[in-house]
Amino acid sequence: MQIQPTSKSTTLSSLPPEWPDDLRATIRKWVEASGRTIVVLDDDPTGTQTVYDVPVLTGWDVDVLAAELAREPACFYILTNSRALPAPEAATLGRTIGQHLAAASAQTGRDVVVVSRSDSTLRGHYPAETDALAEGLGQSFDGELIVPFFLEGGRYTMDNIHWVAEGDTLVPAAQTPYAADKAFGYANSELRAWVAEKTGGRVAASDVAAVTLDDLRTGGPDAVRDRLLGLANGQTCIVNCASYRDMDVFVLGLLAAEDAGKRFLYRTAASFVQVRAGLPARPLLTAGDLDLPSKGGGLFVVGSYVPKTTAQLSALLAQPDVVPVEIDVAALLDDRRAETLASAIRAVDSALGAQRTVALFTSRKLVTVDDHTGSLSIGRQVSDGLIEIVQSISKRPRYLVAKGGITSSDTATAGLGVVRATVAGQILPGIPVWRTGDESRYPGLAYVVFPGNVGGDDALVEVERRLGIA
Repeated sequence: MQIQPTSKSTTLSSLPPEWPDDLRATIRKWVEASGRTIVVLDDDPTGTQTVYDVPVLTGWDVDVLAAELAREPACFYILTNSRALPAPEAATLGRTIGQHLAAASAQTGRDVVVVSRSDSTLRGHYPAETDALAEGLGQSFDGELIVPFFLEGGRYTMDNIHWVAEGDTLVPAAQTPYAADKAFGYANSELRAWVAEKTGGRVAASDVAAVTLDDLRTGGPDAVRDRLLGLANGQTCIVNCASYRDMDVFVLGLLAAEDAGKRFLYRTAASFVQVRAGLPARPLLTAGDLDLPSKGGGLFVVGSYVPKTTAQLSALLAQPDVVPVEIDVAALLDDRRAETLASAIRAVDSALGAQRTVALFTSRKLVTVDDHTGSLSIGRQVSDGLIEIVQSISKRPRYLVAKGGITSSDTATAGLGVVRATVAGQILPGIPVWRTGDESRYPGLAYVVFPGNVGGDDALVEVERRLGIA
């Protein structure tokens, strides 16, 4: 039977009351006492959307990882951008990083717990990445925890069903445009069935365990601990969650289970990381927090093509102070590519030189092919074109906003040459801002990593206003 959309407000109000105690300070103390570092392998850079004062690495050589672990941080990210790769390459990358992490951990004596952070709408290389990562780490895990809750983006897991909020309507994830993704599509919103689907039946739905909302809201951390202590031999477990207080309860129970000797591999969305690291909530950033230059033009680079991004882009382009520079995607795929890029570089430089804000964006007509590999190849050619423009402009932007996971990853690594950045916080809920490192093309640049599937229709406009010159 098909799951029907439902009212968000009615559904959330019908749930049992949340656990009454504030647990975040306790979690923080437990994290600090554990002597472990949380290492987040982020399959695109948008996973930093709930944290702050956390480093992001774009490389994973053993010496790089060992140097970071030697600082004994509570948490750091490794940007893999593996969602842009074919599955075999993503698996190879995960295996390699796992091996390097194990070696760096042994070298420094700093224990690690590992998060495979992926999309809250269930797109990504699962289970290929988690399988490869476990192999590379050389560890056996008692359980694999699936935690796609992401409050900032309106993603809830209730009764083992994953929901995407659109206004006051909760839509089953498999009925959203994200589930029709040519590379990562799926048919099941019920997560036990989704696991069976994604594993090709290797894991039966009936073998998937779950931490329920009743466990969280009635049983509390002790009930979560007991549930997790029952996992063994890498059993997959779904974590239901509808609020940050639910996540606090889950994480405290998780820490207790780990303290009792259990080891888990996490496949999660972004909200989990904030709580697992014990970070208190922090207000949204302002332009003053970022110490932006007093003059200059901002640059928006928009590659994501999902409907939400197109609506946001339309609102941005309607602003009279924004200069549009459109890239014809079809022209990037044939002999018009060189002139198309050269023309865009001239237009962006001219606008930035006049201290205007620029929206550099790909044409909205999606060019696709039927196979996964071909779709990724087209995406790669388009992203490479955007990066060539970013690399070739001569004027430093006042700030830079990159829209879409692949776009923001490639802009950071190839366009800006970022090796190590620091997450400053969020400019809007679920939209992180990085400070680029001294090694980058523009040291100290405020770099906004804007996910393709987050925010209302006016979100890009709101970012431009918040970062504007007063």
